[in-house]
Amino acid sequence: MTIRMGTIEDLDGIVAIVAEYRSFYGVTEQNESEITEFIEHRIKNNESKIFIAVENGTIIGFIQLYPSYSTVSLRPQWILNDLYVRESYRSKGVATALMQAVTDHFKNTAKGFILVTDKTNTAAKKLYEKCGWKTGEYDFYTYFYAEQM
Repeated sequence: MTIRMGTIEDLDGIVAIVAEYRSFYGVTEQNESEITEFIEHRIKNNESKIFIAVENGTIIGFIQLYPSYSTVSLRPQWILNDLYVRESYRSKGVATALMQAVTDHFKNTAKGFILVTDKTNTAAKKLYEKCGWKTGEYDFYTYFYAEQM
């Protein structure tokens, strides 16, 4: 298995795993051209970073991060928005390797990372804590506002 930054040359494989990821989260109507346009736009406009785990030429997992910035520290920070590993590859270290690759890549340039996960997602919480991510130690509240989910 190799972990690397996804590029436009990986678009078809990324679109396939993103469709699978969306199905995992209950999206029943998949429009491949919309997914392709969305991912292609993110990559071409440098609006996100997508790290992929590849085994035997197949993408088996991915992380997508979006940039944010801290005026106080005058540094970028990253929002880890998506993490997915194909079911047959789970519990084999793929997610941990993706998380490590992301933190290694940005450790000298970013203030840090932010992510949100469902309180009932015990597997994700266990992974994040194993990778050194912390919750509840800071004097911050997290608020969320959305017109639609």
